[in-house]
Amino acid sequence: MSLKNLSVTNKTHNLINRTLKNTKLKNLFLKFSKNLNLNSSFAVGVSGGPDSLALAYLCKVYALKFGIKQKFYIVDHKLRSNSTKEAQHVKKLLKKNSIEAKILTWRGAKPKSNIQARAREKRYDLIAKECKKNNIKHIIIGHHLEDKLENFIIRLTRGSGLRGLVSFNRKSSMSDIIIERPLLNFKKNELVFITSHVFKDFISDPSNENQDFKRVRIRNFLKNLSLEGFDQNKFNKTIENLSHSNTAINELVEKNILLNSYYSRKRKIIYLNKEFFNQSNEVKFRSLSKCIKDLGANYYFARGNKILRIIDLINANKTFKTSLGGCIIKKTNNTVIINKEFH
Repeated sequence: MSLKNLSVTNKTHNLINRTLKNTKLKNLFLKFSKNLNLNSSFAVGVSGGPDSLALAYLCKVYALKFGIKQKFYIVDHKLRSNSTKEAQHVKKLLKKNSIEAKILTWRGAKPKSNIQARAREKRYDLIAKECKKNNIKHIIIGHHLEDKLENFIIRLTRGSGLRGLVSFNRKSSMSDIIIERPLLNFKKNELVFITSHVFKDFISDPSNENQDFKRVRIRNFLKNLSLEGFDQNKFNKTIENLSHSNTAINELVEKNILLNSYYSRKRKIIYLNKEFFNQSNEVKFRSLSKCIKDLGANYYFARGNKILRIIDLINANKTFKTSLGGCIIKKTNNTVIINKEFH
């Protein structure tokens, strides 16, 4: 074995040994390992904050322990003047712990509104493209318990239905990529412990303190509730119970799509028969919504009011043609046809 390879091997062993020697770190890794339970290659998005650095470390140890190919990506959004410098700093932090990362840059015009959501979409898009190049089917992201609770409250203020309220699942899909969230039962302070113990440094994003962003205001709202005796674990249990109900509905949706639709992969067309719409309101709503999302290769579902409008057109028993979510939807006779829209 060459000296270079021997050095890499020693660093690898040190990384695992360091994890196993600290009892708290070891227990957190075991919880993470049980959550992830993955035996195929994966990609990890790293921002440099304490949550994502903790995720990067846990993923690296997991990959070394189970011999899995992994890729780590840092996205330079170019939304702040020092973003490139920060990305380079994060890359060096990771390298000190035997984690090699690639920086992906968001080039072109930047949004003036809805900045956080647009940045998140672009981040997924850039990482997903790298995954396709490397034949990777899984992206692991660092959403934790507090993120899950914040998301629930945000969706509640928007009047979301059951699916929206419990949208933070352990697994979700984006086109041909599976999004993994193995930290949903980790508290923020556990992730800060990991990062402080391993990296001893992290990037503080000023937008996390900016009250102009709704997510920040909700985060502070939840902190104030905690001072009044609000119990995160009980809140999470409520969300889990709702999630079980959501799963039951999703099973009916999958059955409806399987029995009452036909997908031509070659032509990128979905055909829906009359029986597809002879279901309960929620099942046909979700079934149509999922078909449009999957065929259009969108990360998010289309707006509910737009899906309902299309269902109204279908129920009117008239021919029509419209577009939504990167798809063209039309009705002829008793069949609804969904084409992927090409520009």
